[in-house]
Amino acid sequence: MEARAGAGPRRAGGVLGAAGPSSANRATRTPAAPWARFSAWLECVCVVTFDLELGQALELVYPSDFQLTDKEKSSICYLSFPDSHSGCLGDTQFSFRMRQCGGQRSPWHADDRPYNGGAPVALQREPAHYLGYVYFRQVKDSSVRRGYFQKSLVLVSRLPFVRLFQSLLSLIAPEYFDKLAPCLEAVCNEIDQWPAPVPGQTLNLPVMGVVIQNLLPAPVVLSSVHELDLFRCFQPVLTHVQMLWELMLLGEPLVVLAPSPDVSSEMVLALTSCLQPLKFCCDFRPYFTIHDSEFKELTTRTQAPPNVVLGVTNPFFIKTLQHWPHVLRIGEPKMSGDLPKQVKLKKPSRLKTVDTKPGLYTSYTAHLHRDKALLKRLLKGVQKKRPWDMQSALLRRHLLELTQSFIIPLEHYMASLMPLQKSITPWKTPPQIRPFHQEDFLQSLEHAGPQLTCILKGDWLGLYRRFFKSPHFDGWYRQRHKEMAQRLEALHLEAICEANIETWMQDKSEVEVVDLVLKLREKLVRAQSHQLPVKEVTLQRAQLYIETVIGSLPKDLQAVLCPP
Repeated sequence: MEARAGAGPRRAGGVLGAAGPSSANRATRTPAAPWARFSAWLECVCVVTFDLELGQALELVYPSDFQLTDKEKSSICYLSFPDSHSGCLGDTQFSFRMRQCGGQRSPWHADDRPYNGGAPVALQREPAHYLGYVYFRQVKDSSVRRGYFQKSLVLVSRLPFVRLFQSLLSLIAPEYFDKLAPCLEAVCNEIDQWPAPVPGQTLNLPVMGVVIQNLLPAPVVLSSVHELDLFRCFQPVLTHVQMLWELMLLGEPLVVLAPSPDVSSEMVLALTSCLQPLKFCCDFRPYFTIHDSEFKELTTRTQAPPNVVLGVTNPFFIKTLQHWPHVLRIGEPKMSGDLPKQVKLKKPSRLKTVDTKPGLYTSYTAHLHRDKALLKRLLKGVQKKRPWDMQSALLRRHLLELTQSFIIPLEHYMASLMPLQKSITPWKTPPQIRPFHQEDFLQSLEHAGPQLTCILKGDWLGLYRRFFKSPHFDGWYRQRHKEMAQRLEALHLEAICEANIETWMQDKSEVEVVDLVLKLREKLVRAQSHQLPVKEVTLQRAQLYIETVIGSLPKDLQAVLCPP
């Protein structure tokens, strides 16, 4: 998006995913915590510069007391600069993702359940990784011994709001490079006044403006905080988008070799977002270098390649990762006439030298037939100069419908494994969720398969069979099973609260009554901490039941269960 200037504060707006239950503002829960509101958005802000003796060096971390381990500092330094093969002159924006190595975790948002409970899975906080959003500037400067000014401003967060943070950087980085530390401190103080992110709410986020000709503050409105320009990212691979979608669905190892970190990171983020609303459960690194602390772990030849999407710019990786089953090499964007030039599908055996031409190098055969009508429509849109946001919307809708067509039969089958509500009785342990039998599911596809919602032909059964072996099936199943178990427990709590507690207590021993109190309390605590989907009236009735049951016990037991 284009950065504009203004003398006064600006607003970056956007909607945080789908509407969901609101979460309490962390700053109001912990008013004494320093940088509480800031930390709801960012872990820290870093400045990385090029030192003639040290190479990339961490010049500044803000807030200054935020603790990063030496390994994390080293990773941020290397990942915040394009490698020497990229030759990025001017300003470049890109993203990276790195594993947390035991450094600080802000205590005032250690409990992410209120936010994550209302956010779509793709927008939930990263529990074990840092996301870095980089604005790198390299310009000629005769006052510097090396002849170039080279510096990166980096926002480190756990939130995958790539569009919001890149837009924020485009506003503040040019100002920072001119005015340095005082400007950065002012911006961080403004962010510390932002309300906490709440799923489903439109954001009003004032941030320092930069001067432009008309001297008027102007709003910067984002349609979302996270969505990339999908069509621009996928332009060179439109003919292979469905195959790439399948590779992502199956969690296949993929290397994206791009000419620069911005192209690399955008392509990786576009690929990992094309499964929405399904959560991407594999590892991904939008920009990865040979200096990364996990380089040996991720590139070893002693075992099968891990389930990870790597974005790289150094051609050295072609030699290092020749054993990987899928390599996507993309060059600088080119046109063939008035249409975007498409990379060709090639066999991995042709991936031999650092001069290898652009292409998708894989032996994989797609299970589904290509949607030629979509491709024709998108290419016609290019010729007619249809706005890129409309092109992206078309492509995103196609991928969304494809994912939903694949997932809906799984959802329907999973729902059939839930015990019937009439089988849930107040005073008995609720029945178990039935096990997922893959063959039973595959047999159900004849009458309730993807063909009901998708016109694409192909080997859907083969795709499901491979999906069952992928991290995404495991991630999806665990999440759905957890949700169903919570729903089952909530229904059981509702059944208890609708029963006649006095009648039940008539022939029960004190031990049984005390046991009921303890179990009800446990359920109540879990329900109140957003782990159980129950209504407020049920919570109130459960509390009343606890008080009623305790009141029926002898005074000495009451004192134990309700200490002063």
